[in-house]
Amino acid sequence: MTTITVFLAILGAVLLGAMSPGPSFVLISRLSLANSRRSGMAAAIGMGAGGAVFSVLALVGLIALLQQVEWLYWGLKVCGGTYLVFLGLKIWRHSRSVMVMAGTDSLQMPGAAKAKRQDFGSFGLGFVTQMANPKTAIVYASIFAAMLPENPERMLIFALPVAVFVVEAGWYGLVALVFSAPGPQQTYLRSKRWFDRAAGTVLALLGLRLIVEEMR
Repeated sequence: MTTITVFLAILGAVLLGAMSPGPSFVLISRLSLANSRRSGMAAAIGMGAGGAVFSVLALVGLIALLQQVEWLYWGLKVCGGTYLVFLGLKIWRHSRSVMVMAGTDSLQMPGAAKAKRQDFGSFGLGFVTQMANPKTAIVYASIFAAMLPENPERMLIFALPVAVFVVEAGWYGLVALVFSAPGPQQTYLRSKRWFDRAAGTVLALLGLRLIVEEMR
């Protein structure tokens, strides 16, 4: 395959992986509904940054090391699963918090300035959530191992992390735009408690699944 074909094939596989339901999707949709469009977009950029980091690790072969060093990969999966459980429980705990409409693209709790997540905090939350799932690392390793030629061109090596960032951030940015629209936000307001509990439960169960798989 030509370099451009390899490049597009890898990006297509990364996009399909990003589009599959998981903790990242749950987090972005919840942030966009509960906070603001900016908050969801900031988290989407964090997801893109996490994807770029995974692509760099895959290129330098560090992810292959995780597959070889069993205890290190085990530790990362348990830590990642614990983080997702913690995040899910935190969302569940705040499910009873009352929220009011603060504008056309944001929902805020009373005490707006203090309650609203800062953009940097949302970015960090998106980045950590992406990095907390070591299975994503293995997906990247598999894609790169299967599709990269033995001696890839230098331009391809430098272009892939940037392109992966654009794909990941672009997809989750689209999710943020959809869920931050007035219609979905109004629906969220009417059933906030149950939506938050569902989102928290999904995240916690995904985290528990990571932990249980390793304990077995």
